[in-house]
Amino acid sequence: LDADQIRAITRIQLDALAERLTAQNLELDVSDAAMRLLADAGFDPVYGARPLKRAIQQRIENPLAQAVLAGDFSPGDTVGVDVDAGSIEFMARHARAA
Repeated sequence: LDADQIRAITRIQLDALAERLTAQNLELDVSDAAMRLLADAGFDPVYGARPLKRAIQQRIENPLAQAVLAGDFSPGDTVGVDVDAGSIEFMARHARAA
Protein backbone atom coordinates (compact mmCIF):
# COMPACT_ATOMS: atom_id res chain seq x y z
CA LEU A 1 0.00 0.00 0.00
CA ASP A 2 1.21 3.49 -0.76
CA ALA A 3 0.64 6.70 1.22
CA ASP A 4 -2.39 7.76 -0.85
CA GLN A 5 -4.10 4.42 -0.27
CA ILE A 6 -3.45 4.58 3.47
CA ARG A 7 -4.89 8.11 3.60
CA ALA A 8 -7.96 6.93 1.67
CA ILE A 9 -8.49 4.08 4.13
CA THR A 10 -8.01 6.53 7.01
CA ARG A 11 -10.68 8.81 5.49
CA ILE A 12 -13.10 5.87 5.17
CA GLN A 13 -12.58 4.93 8.83
CA LEU A 14 -13.03 8.54 9.96
CA ASP A 15 -16.16 8.94 7.84
CA ALA A 16 -17.64 5.95 9.67
CA LEU A 17 -16.83 7.63 12.99
CA ALA A 18 -18.37 10.88 11.75
CA GLU A 19 -21.59 9.02 10.94
CA ARG A 20 -21.73 7.63 14.46
CA LEU A 21 -21.19 11.13 15.88
CA THR A 22 -24.02 12.48 13.73
CA ALA A 23 -26.37 10.29 15.78
CA GLN A 24 -25.27 12.38 18.80
CA ASN A 25 -25.74 15.63 16.85
CA LEU A 26 -21.98 16.22 16.62
CA GLU A 27 -19.86 16.87 13.54
CA LEU A 28 -16.27 15.79 13.02
CA ASP A 29 -13.64 17.94 11.31
CA VAL A 30 -10.22 16.28 11.03
CA SER A 31 -7.27 18.38 9.88
CA ASP A 32 -4.84 17.18 7.22
CA ALA A 33 -2.11 17.04 9.88
CA ALA A 34 -4.24 14.76 12.08
CA MET A 35 -5.07 12.62 9.05
CA ARG A 36 -1.36 12.21 8.26
CA LEU A 37 -0.52 11.37 11.88
CA LEU A 38 -3.20 8.68 11.98
CA ALA A 39 -2.19 7.27 8.61
CA ASP A 40 1.45 7.08 9.70
CA ALA A 41 0.56 5.54 13.07
CA GLY A 42 -1.79 3.04 11.48
CA PHE A 43 0.49 1.70 8.77
CA ASP A 44 2.86 -1.21 9.23
CA PRO A 45 5.00 -2.53 6.36
CA VAL A 46 4.21 -6.12 7.37
CA TYR A 47 0.53 -5.77 8.28
CA GLY A 48 -0.43 -2.95 5.91
CA ALA A 49 -3.41 -0.91 7.13
CA ARG A 50 -4.64 -3.47 9.66
CA PRO A 51 -3.31 -1.47 12.65
CA LEU A 52 -5.13 1.64 11.41
CA LYS A 53 -8.45 0.86 13.10
CA ARG A 54 -6.67 0.36 16.42
CA ALA A 55 -4.74 3.64 15.98
CA ILE A 56 -7.99 5.50 15.33
CA GLN A 57 -9.64 3.87 18.35
CA GLN A 58 -6.72 4.69 20.66
CA ARG A 59 -6.01 8.22 19.43
CA ILE A 60 -9.47 9.48 18.44
CA GLU A 61 -12.44 7.32 19.47
CA ASN A 62 -11.52 6.51 23.07
CA PRO A 63 -10.37 10.02 24.11
CA LEU A 64 -13.28 11.57 22.23
CA ALA A 65 -15.77 9.30 23.99
CA GLN A 66 -14.31 10.37 27.34
CA ALA A 67 -14.54 14.04 26.32
CA VAL A 68 -18.18 13.64 25.25
CA LEU A 69 -19.03 11.89 28.54
CA ALA A 70 -17.24 14.66 30.45
CA GLY A 71 -19.46 17.23 28.73
CA ASP A 72 -16.69 18.87 26.70
CA PHE A 73 -18.93 18.80 23.63
CA SER A 74 -22.59 19.71 23.33
CA PRO A 75 -25.17 18.72 20.73
CA GLY A 76 -24.66 20.81 17.62
CA ASP A 77 -20.91 21.25 18.20
CA THR A 78 -18.26 20.46 15.65
CA VAL A 79 -15.39 18.43 17.05
CA GLY A 80 -12.18 19.72 15.53
CA VAL A 81 -9.30 17.25 15.48
CA ASP A 82 -5.79 18.59 14.96
CA VAL A 83 -2.20 17.91 15.96
CA ASP A 84 -0.24 19.84 18.57
CA ALA A 85 3.33 18.88 19.45
CA GLY A 86 2.85 15.49 17.80
CA SER A 87 -0.33 14.61 19.69
CA ILE A 88 -3.99 14.59 18.70
CA GLU A 89 -5.92 17.53 20.11
CA PHE A 90 -9.69 18.12 20.20
CA MET A 91 -11.36 21.53 19.95
CA ALA A 92 -15.04 22.29 20.30
CA ARG A 93 -16.53 24.63 17.77
CA HIS A 94 -19.82 25.51 19.35
CA ALA A 95 -23.00 25.80 17.33
CA ARG A 96 -24.32 29.30 16.99
CA ALA A 97 -27.67 30.03 18.52
CA ALA A 98 -30.37 30.76 15.96
